[in-house]
Amino acid sequence: MNRQDSFLRTAGLHADYRSDRCDIARDFYAPALAASTSYDRAVGYFSASVLAVLGRGLDDFAARGGVMRIVASPQLNAEDVQQIQAGYELRAVLQQAALRDIEQAAQDPRAARGLGKLGLLVAEGRLDIKLAYISSGDRVGIYHEKIGIFRDGHDLVAFKGSANETLPGLVGNFESIEVFRTWEAGDSARAVRINQDFEDLWDDRTALLRVIDFTEAAAEVMRRYAHRSASPAEPEPPAADGAVIALPRPEASGQLTIPGALTVRDYQKRSVEKWFANGCRGIMQMATGTGKTLTALCGAAQLARLLRNRDEPLLTLVVAPYQHLVDQWSKDIAWFGMQPVRAYESTAGWYGRASSLLDALVLGTAKGGVIVTTNTTFAGDPLQGLLAHYRGRLLIIADECHNLGGKRLRERLPGSADYRLGLSATPERWFDDQGTSALTDYFGEVVFEMGIGDAIRAGALCRYTYTPVLVELDDEEASLYAEVTERIARIIAAQGFSDDADDDSPLGKLLRKRSNILGHARAKLPALRREITARRDDWYQLLYCAEGRHPLAHEAGDTDEPSQLQQALSLVGRLRLPAASYTAETRRNERQELLRRFAAGRELQVLLSMKCLDEGVDVPAARTAHLLASSSNPRQFIQRRGRVLRKAPGKERADIVDFIVVPPAGASDLQHETERRMVARELMRVTEFARLAENEARTLDVLRPLRLRYGLLDT
Repeated sequence: MNRQDSFLRTAGLHADYRSDRCDIARDFYAPALAASTSYDRAVGYFSASVLAVLGRGLDDFAARGGVMRIVASPQLNAEDVQQIQAGYELRAVLQQAALRDIEQAAQDPRAARGLGKLGLLVAEGRLDIKLAYISSGDRVGIYHEKIGIFRDGHDLVAFKGSANETLPGLVGNFESIEVFRTWEAGDSARAVRINQDFEDLWDDRTALLRVIDFTEAAAEVMRRYAHRSASPAEPEPPAADGAVIALPRPEASGQLTIPGALTVRDYQKRSVEKWFANGCRGIMQMATGTGKTLTALCGAAQLARLLRNRDEPLLTLVVAPYQHLVDQWSKDIAWFGMQPVRAYESTAGWYGRASSLLDALVLGTAKGGVIVTTNTTFAGDPLQGLLAHYRGRLLIIADECHNLGGKRLRERLPGSADYRLGLSATPERWFDDQGTSALTDYFGEVVFEMGIGDAIRAGALCRYTYTPVLVELDDEEASLYAEVTERIARIIAAQGFSDDADDDSPLGKLLRKRSNILGHARAKLPALRREITARRDDWYQLLYCAEGRHPLAHEAGDTDEPSQLQQALSLVGRLRLPAASYTAETRRNERQELLRRFAAGRELQVLLSMKCLDEGVDVPAARTAHLLASSSNPRQFIQRRGRVLRKAPGKERADIVDFIVVPPAGASDLQHETERRMVARELMRVTEFARLAENEARTLDVLRPLRLRYGLLDT
């Protein structure tokens, strides 16, 4: 290439570029860079992965002694924001975030070699990098402008537009840029003005913005990759067309496939068919234990196959409430032939792999991929940022989708998802009509429903007996219950139920307090002793305890009173039954060991928990569930019933022991209506459990005197 050929005005540059008309990287960036002797770029995000698409243009630029200046803004994650808010030095946090961006981008070996080329430019004093951020009063924000200037020693080409200097920004996203050339009369003034804007920015003369040097901080990382770039052991692979280099396949680049060993039940096939008939949107309302996960993956596999026939890669995003559910989903996904990216805990542990997967899907080097994440990580800025820039086909599967109806989570649901599937045994949100409506607005209506009764009749769940155990509140508890109920009634009369009833609002706190009075009723422990003693030779017993401590102990400031779980564990120990607790404080690896020992049927006889066994934990070996505490929220008691109804070898039926709280026999007439409502709330659960039990008639006989006492025969 001779000098005349390298001039910008002979590079065939147009006035504008748009993704529907051209390849911006190939048709603009590469030829402009190849014809330039200097390149200035100010951009929201700059990633070394962009070097995988600039091809030979960078080599020509470097060979001619080209000089580059870059101003960028690092991508801040939740941990960075917390550090800034905690008072860490801002410069240090920004540099740390920018270095993390470089290290993550360099996980791609081709981008690493490109980064090495930048390192050589730094070493030769021909590349400077600065970081920009908004600084106005006590506000710190992200610099998000996108301008650039190419020079060849005579002419100048300035441009501005939507594309970031990242791989998705140049290749995968739909972008557009406007180009201004000094040799064109109508462009010259704007080109000169953009050039001046960059000079002001570079010299830290732009109002509202602060610019700090980053070259020295990045020098060590870049020198490391510069050494690799010069190594003959890593030759530069040829570009397919001089612009785009195919990236290596990431770890999750295949396609979901239904395993040959999986027996798909008829109802699972029907549910997938109905989801497809509804445009691959909707909610599957399936009882706990009926195989919602496998049903969803069958649907995702069929969708991936359909799209593959159209040569359209599919990203599947699975959102689950807890980390242990992410791990369970990941095992099932591996059975379906893919290794998913598990996104939770430290961003550094998954962000680079997730970003690489999205890049590969955009470029078509991956036919499909799966990311599995927790609700918390899903709502965080790092993952949301990746999803916001992804423009390919997206399927979102929400496990226990009722959780996503909360205000904060539902606002983070990606509108770009073409396909949507919600899974829940109980998609309706308790006392939250707005949240329930938001779920159906996003996912669609319930397209398939299979309740516990249907599942038992289909043989998907086992039969069960139901044993209600009546326990009375003592006088102190009854008095506090009446007092709290009166305060609840006053609030509801003034404002009605609202979305914040589940939060830390005055109403929400009172509702929890009233529920805790029932859950911690002191008479439950002696009753539990009788029931456990009657089953002291039985293995596979679950025991659900109330959370926290007794409200009366809390009011009295008695912090020494053991929790109900501690008292129950001590009680079981005195009966010489091998037992252990399974709580939020139990480490993940210990949880798996506890479940293994419990399922073995000879090491651990009783497993005690609070909420940790409510959603998604597989304990099919469980034969007996003692519901020492269970709220009137249908979601909780349906989840707990489902835990013990899962089928297992040698398991013919399950037994549910439910501790029902009733008022003391000698309560005053003034409290009669409060008592009646309390009993009615408890009987809602009892009626639901008894309805499908093998011993329904006997259960109803036990409760008949209580119904007569409070005029609740129709409840």
